Parts: sequence; C-alpha cells; structure tokens
Amino acid sequence: MDLFSSIGVIVIIYIFIYITTLSIVDCDLHLLWALCFGVNLKKAFKGKVIWVTGASSGIGEFLSVEFARNGAKVVLSGRSVVNLERVKQRCLEVGSRYDHILVLPFDITDYKKHEEMFLRVIDNFGKLDILVNNAGRSQRAFWEKIEMQVDNEMFQVNVFSIISLSRLAVEYFERMDNGGQIVVTSSLAAFVPVPFSSTYSATKHALHGYFKALMAEKLGSNIGVTILCPGPVFSNIDPQSFTAKSGEMFSKNLRMEDRRMPTRRCALLSAVAIANRLDEAWIGLFPVIPLTYILIYFPNVAKRLAVFVGAKHLMKLRDSSRLNVTMEHQNFT
Repeated sequence: MDLFSSIGVIVIIYIFIYITTLSIVDCDLHLLWALCFGVNLKKAFKGKVIWVTGASSGIGEFLSVEFARNGAKVVLSGRSVVNLERVKQRCLEVGSRYDHILVLPFDITDYKKHEEMFLRVIDNFGKLDILVNNAGRSQRAFWEKIEMQVDNEMFQVNVFSIISLSRLAVEYFERMDNGGQIVVTSSLAAFVPVPFSSTYSATKHALHGYFKALMAEKLGSNIGVTILCPGPVFSNIDPQSFTAKSGEMFSKNLRMEDRRMPTRRCALLSAVAIANRLDEAWIGLFPVIPLTYILIYFPNVAKRLAVFVGAKHLMKLRDSSRLNVTMEHQNFT
C-alpha cells in the first residue's frame, strides 16, 4: 500500500470513528475529551468564588449545586428569594459551609444595581474568580406576529444585562494577578436558529458575537471565556418563555416523556467545560450534536434536509415532544 492509499485509509477510519462517536455521546468531542481526561472538578473549583446568575432554577440551580459539591464559594442570584434559599439549602446538603453560600437576589435587567451587587460579592468573599451568566428566557412565537417590545425585552434580558455585568467582571479581572473567567450560557440555537424562536435565536447569536470578540481581545491573557451551548434540557425555561406579545408567557409545562437531557447531566458537562476553560461546549442528546455539525459544516445538505423535514418537525426536535404547531397556534399569538 503506497503513502496516499495509507493516508486515505486513515482518513476513512478517522471519519468513521468520528461519526460513530458523535452518534453515542451527548456533547462535542472536545468536551468529551475533557470529561474523560480533563482536570478534576474538586481541584478546579475548591476555594474559588463563583457567581451564578439565573441560579434559582434549571441549569443555574444544578450548576450552583455542582460548584458547591466541589468546594467552591457560590453566589446565587435571581429574582426569587424563596427559590434562591431553596438552592442554598441544596448546596448545604452536598457539603458546602453556610458562610460559603451568598444569596444575592436582584433583577438582572436593572443595570443600575450591577455595580452595587458586584461590590457586595467582593466585600463578602474578598474576590471573584468566575462569573457564570446563566440568566435568560426563551420564546415561542410566529416571526411576523412578534411585537417590537418583545424583541427589546428579550435583548435586555438575554444580551445587554449579560454584557453589562460581564464588563464589570472583565475590568476587575484585569486588575487581578490571577485574572478570572467569564462563562455564558448560550444555546445551540445560536448556530442553528429554530422555528418559532427567532428573537431567542438572535439573542444567543448576539452573545457569540460579543464574547468571541472578547476571546480574541484576551488571547494570551489570564482572562478566560467559556460559552456553553446546550440543546433541549429539562428546566423551567419553556413555561416562562416569551410569546409574541409583551407581558405574556408560554406557560406550557414540560412532560416527563419529552426527550431532553436531564438538568443534572447538563450541569455536570457544563462544570467540566468551565473547569477546563474550554472556549465553547456543545451539549445535547442524540441526534442534536451530529445534526448541529451537519447544519454548520454542510450547509447545502442542511438546507435540503430542513426543507424535507419541514418546520413543524424541526419544532418537535427542538421541543423534543409531539408538539403540534398548528394546534398550539393560540399559545404563540
């Protein structure tokens, strides 16, 4: 066998292993490597001060508990004091000390309070190592029905509030010898906009623009940026989703039979990505990850596939349930 034949065989074997692996794992291959061979979570987080916004439920809640389990000092932020106290109790139950958990409730869209809250974190723990921007809301609405006020409100929550708080953190990290890390909870919808969530997809896409620019500016520095991109996950984000009208919520509860990643698993994979300071992490059950690869790297194939499947079935894949778009029309408008 000559050199070129050998290279061809190696490439074919590599592609086969790559595709096979993607069909059985629930994350991208870089994150899978970190999960199997990366740094120990307890070693990475012990003694670190980690501030989690949107910590009162869902991914933020489970991620906060994962940090606490591994010895971190955790700041819990959100609007619901009751839920934040519940999350604090969960953190104590997994071994955290009472003085290692700070409940700091506030509305993330109240930018005037950001500096005050930031200073309270520093005053309480003496430092901040990692800011996890997890606060955000999803959407269910027909594109042409969406009120401009909804677009504005979603960008305030999902983008501008995160930028405001992160800029304070970056300025602080610049002054610290050890730097720090900014974490952003985005979505696979940032790469593959999904039907009936146009504003949500746009906000997540905007986050990548902002924070990948930050990555480029901080190359070679001790300031890290990690963008988490989960697919469908069990959380309370769907019932609290925006619709087309300002002030409305989707209010459709998830069902246990829906095919979504358990929140605990998503939090663990997210923690691994953060501990290993990955630039970006894709998280989701099959076939979400391989489909995302196809849609990004083979756009012509992806377009034909999308036309063949249709918007209704793409919606089902996103919601991982038997949601009938036509029947749910009233919920969107």
